[in-house]
Amino acid sequence: MNTTKSHKPVMLNEVLSYLSPKDSEIYLDATFGAGGYSKAILNSAQCSVIAIDRDDSVKKFANSLSAQFGNKFIFENNRFSNYNEVLSKNNISKVDGMVFDIGVSSMQLDEKERGFSFDSDSKLDMRMDKNQSLSAFEVINNLSEAELTKIIKEYGDEPKAKAIAKKIIYIRTKNQINSCKELADIVRFFYKGYFKTDPATRTFQAIRIYVNQELAELKKALDNSINFLKKGGRLIVVSFHSLEDKIVKNFLKDNSGIVSSVSRYEPEIDKKNIKKNFLIKTKSAISPSEDEIIQNPRARSAKMRVAIKI
Repeated sequence: MNTTKSHKPVMLNEVLSYLSPKDSEIYLDATFGAGGYSKAILNSAQCSVIAIDRDDSVKKFANSLSAQFGNKFIFENNRFSNYNEVLSKNNISKVDGMVFDIGVSSMQLDEKERGFSFDSDSKLDMRMDKNQSLSAFEVINNLSEAELTKIIKEYGDEPKAKAIAKKIIYIRTKNQINSCKELADIVRFFYKGYFKTDPATRTFQAIRIYVNQELAELKKALDNSINFLKKGGRLIVVSFHSLEDKIVKNFLKDNSGIVSSVSRYEPEIDKKNIKKNFLIKTKSAISPSEDEIIQNPRARSAKMRVAIKI
């Protein structure tokens, strides 16, 4: 596989356009990955970037940027939800912009031994942080049928969640379910014929989200943005499935003074108490162009939302 192609950051031009890097400003790249956003930001202006990633395998990319940009680039190996601690550690109280690129990276998918890929014979893993104890192997082989059903249904929106969970329990009574391919084949058993998207996608997404607590991480990171973005600071979030996008959409809605229509039987909302922390710049989520999707098919499900701190 062309790794340069697979590591290309999604909607890079759109991110740079909305972020609009300026000299002397400080930006947070909360999900560093291969460093595509960080490098582009640093090349756009005489600015500084604080980058974070919980996956220590990306340090080689961080080291490369450190060599190129010196003290204008700082990398911390940490969960992106802990960026408040990282900023405080580096004596930074507020930043001029934040970029979140949520979800699994192309590198993690491409490295079969990481246990994310459907057809990998490697041990089930799916940990973004290889130092944490809980992996997909423990989830699949230890949780109850009810717990697995709930995870696969809620985090994967999988209509056959109960049947898949039941099959997992049945299979593991004979032998442990070790590899990604074994789990994928269990799911595929319930889907016959041709499918544009692999039927295992929803189940793998659900287990991965649970293992890495991805939705809780996102909620915490968004909440912290209120206090760590300067007035006029830009918040940019790129997500890859509806659960993430819904969290971002609701957060921005709740913090921009938008009042949902309510029933006439409900108490009238006190508009004085409505939070107005952000101005939403994207009325609806932005999607990648057709050309980008052709060049990078993994970008097809991406959604970008942007807001300005007020």
